[in-house]
Amino acid sequence: MVAIGYTMMCEQTPPRQLVRDLQTAEDAGFDFSVISDHHAPWLEEQGHSPYAWSVLGAAAQATERIPLMTFVTCPTMRYHPAVVAQKAATVDLLSGGRFTLGLGAGENLNEHVAIDAWPPAGRRHEMLVESIEIINELLRGGYVTYEGDYFTVESARIWDLPERDIPIGVAASGPRSGRIAAENGDALIAVAPDAELVEGFTEAGGAGKPVYGQLAVSYDTDVDAARERAHRLWRWAVAGWKVMAELPSPVNFGAQTATVRPDDVADLVPCGPDVEPVVAAVRNFVEAGFTHVALVGVGADRQEEFLTWADKELLPAVRELGPSGGGGA
Repeated sequence: MVAIGYTMMCEQTPPRQLVRDLQTAEDAGFDFSVISDHHAPWLEEQGHSPYAWSVLGAAAQATERIPLMTFVTCPTMRYHPAVVAQKAATVDLLSGGRFTLGLGAGENLNEHVAIDAWPPAGRRHEMLVESIEIINELLRGGYVTYEGDYFTVESARIWDLPERDIPIGVAASGPRSGRIAAENGDALIAVAPDAELVEGFTEAGGAGKPVYGQLAVSYDTDVDAARERAHRLWRWAVAGWKVMAELPSPVNFGAQTATVRPDDVADLVPCGPDVEPVVAAVRNFVEAGFTHVALVGVGADRQEEFLTWADKELLPAVRELGPSGGGGA
């Protein structure tokens, strides 16, 4: 059975509401949760971007059961990997062993605030591999000294370590990053139901490992209102990752998406009160080999209604889907 998660979408929601909504999601029976780690929203209309790690600390104390996961953190520019390892260990301890560290090569939107120049994709992938090596060494305990092409660590140690190994998921969008995920991570993270990506991940060493996806849903009893909200807040996603990784600010995303139509967004985002389009979209992930799908309720002001609908109608319908053909959960 596919696991269904809830997304704490920092780009659209203030911090206290993120924690309250997660408590409601836990009560509704979501299987896990993920949180975006952004310095800026994708669009100015979204209007928020609180610090994800502070929210995670609060969420760890405000919930009891639901697993927590970054979706995803870039451990190479805005954060040093040694700091990411310390944060991950602390959140896992605060949550009682409920944390998974999701990592990725980052987007210019978030990382440019701490760097001189945005590196090309190949270099970002090399930096990511080094950062994962550092994080894994630190989480194994003891003093770590590391000298790579991009990072230097001098006699660092994580003093408060969980007793268990923290799972690490790695985000991928193509063959090269899929191989990196298979070779360096405990799970694959992707946003589209790409069967070829999952197959490559499996063949590169990811067989049996979880595969995480994400699906945005714009719930409203009024279909037109749901479509308008999806277009206003989610049109940034239409361009795809090759563009999304490169633009530096919400203003640029606003300009780039000026000609995106509501129909373009509705092709990606199920809109309205009918559960069947959502079930069909989740089925696409399952058939592509995904074991976990995190849902995003589009619009901070619609979370209460979205979560009530998910509890009563959506989650029971989605859970009727058969098991995924990908790695085990």
